[in-house]
Amino acid sequence: MKEPIYGYLFVHFTGEDTENGEQIYFSASEDGLHFKDLNEGKPVFSYSLSEKGLRDPFLIRREDKAFEEAWQKKEEQEIVGKYVLVATDLRIKSGKGWHAAQYAGSRYLVIYKSDDLCHFTEPVLLEVGIPEAGCVWAPEVIFDEKREEYLIFFASMVADVGAEAKQRIYAVTTKDFIHFSETTQYLERPTHVIDTTMIKVGEYYYRFSKNEETKYVDMDRAMDLHGEFEAVYSETLSQLPGVEGPEIYPLKEEGTYCLILDQFATHKGYLPLITQDIEKGVFRVLSPEEYDLGKSRKRHGGVLPLTQAEYEKILSFWKK
Repeated sequence: MKEPIYGYLFVHFTGEDTENGEQIYFSASEDGLHFKDLNEGKPVFSYSLSEKGLRDPFLIRREDKAFEEAWQKKEEQEIVGKYVLVATDLRIKSGKGWHAAQYAGSRYLVIYKSDDLCHFTEPVLLEVGIPEAGCVWAPEVIFDEKREEYLIFFASMVADVGAEAKQRIYAVTTKDFIHFSETTQYLERPTHVIDTTMIKVGEYYYRFSKNEETKYVDMDRAMDLHGEFEAVYSETLSQLPGVEGPEIYPLKEEGTYCLILDQFATHKGYLPLITQDIEKGVFRVLSPEEYDLGKSRKRHGGVLPLTQAEYEKILSFWKK
């Protein structure tokens, strides 16, 4: 993103307790802390393929060389994918339950592309789960500057031979969101690990992951996405149990970042934490008076910083 941050787009679902909760919703904010629901609080589009539900959406803006070349050759009506949205192919409301979702769920990611955040391609199902995988959950994407490619990572329940199944993080890579690598294991912990998000700050990639045993979010960092990560102790995170779905994004003030955590255990929705010292894991939990995430309950999603033109366009289009 070359222009200054003007606003934010929050893509999310709202939960499995309503008929349309497991679809894609949009909310917008000028400061990254106070959001307004768009499209009159209704899904921006609904998904009717495969499991017939979308969860854990994540949105990324492409700025790689392959995209720039495709953009130069773009036909007027063609969507080449300036923005890419990935999501989990899952609908708990269908009645199969959580056990089936983990051990016999979809092994596909759902991918949408857009050039204006208003019009999207038809969904594409991408099989990334290895044959032994029982699910593919919470996909996210980060650009690997060193390799000039995107790392798409997600959680899967997989059993080793003779061992009990557990959640690990797997990944595929792509340079153009058309051709994809084989799936490889990316992150494993002694127990289950799901819901991973990453951000590059300075020379480091900071990674936040939900520890399924403790129900806390762990933090580590590395200079290389495929290198050795070192743990970063955060006193604040060590005192916040019952959270998942971490997402982190820059605020307008230089060097300031907002980490949001879904308080799933207490059904309170997302809780924002602010840091100006991310390298030391120092966060401040905001009081309820300091933020407003809108009328609808926000479940696991992603927040994309926007330029002024992008922000004004989505407000004009999705408020209608």
